[in-house]
Amino acid sequence: MGAVTTVIIPAAGRGTRFLPATKALPKELIPVLDRPVVQWGVEEAVAAGLRRAVLVLGPGKDGVAAHFAPDRELEEALAQAGRAELEAVVRAIAELTSVDTVEQPEPLGLGDAVRRAGELVRGEPGVAVLLPDDLYVGPRPLLAQLLDAYRIHRCPVVALRRCPPEAISRYGVVAVEGPGPVFRVTDLVEKPAREAAPSDLALMGRYILTPAVFAALETTTPGAGGEIQLTDGLRSALAAGPVVGVEYQGTLLDVGTLEGWIQTLVQLAATDPRLGPAVREGLRAAGLAVVPA
Repeated sequence: MGAVTTVIIPAAGRGTRFLPATKALPKELIPVLDRPVVQWGVEEAVAAGLRRAVLVLGPGKDGVAAHFAPDRELEEALAQAGRAELEAVVRAIAELTSVDTVEQPEPLGLGDAVRRAGELVRGEPGVAVLLPDDLYVGPRPLLAQLLDAYRIHRCPVVALRRCPPEAISRYGVVAVEGPGPVFRVTDLVEKPAREAAPSDLALMGRYILTPAVFAALETTTPGAGGEIQLTDGLRSALAAGPVVGVEYQGTLLDVGTLEGWIQTLVQLAATDPRLGPAVREGLRAAGLAVVPA
């Protein structure tokens, strides 16, 4: 079984949590510091050794793919203006990775988004999936940690984080065996009630999928929320073989809600050498606690 080289990035949601900002702007292009959310995800995948990205886009989201396309006119304008450093930054975006796209006409769930990308990854032994609503910060890419487990177990791998009881109903949750941090998954439930959750280990938006999962998704029917859930497809794939979960190291920062995006922006900007002073000055001006340098 060969290496994983492709990441699927679902980017078809309507971004209603960010309205009216996302009326015309895809939420994946909302910036965190100096680059859009989706670029953070692609950079994580590239850092993990992946060489191709498949973007699953909704109607009117061509700008997400355009962000990764060469822009010779802009590069030439920057060069003529003597902005060589910025020109290099713009050129590097187009050189990050190979990008393909597929359309999801309606946001019918993560499972549907992944299924629609299936034709573009047919024949690959394993495929990564990354949800850009969560931005990873840590010493080693989260996807790289999942790929370590995949190379050993050669089966679907899911990222897991322990979740407090009051929040567990927002996530897919797994039942597991083993001491961890790599567990054997025995069941998956999408958004269970607090009292019905099989554990406190929640799925956290990074996956390695095998052909068995794509085959299961072809016959998966709508579940929670009337959507086709990837969790249900993974559960069906358990009949074909093992699934493992990795309690990863590092932190996922929420950029899928307005509140989470603001918190992430402040947290990252406060420790950024260029932007940190501006954040601290803004907090002082508002009469709030100052983030230490």
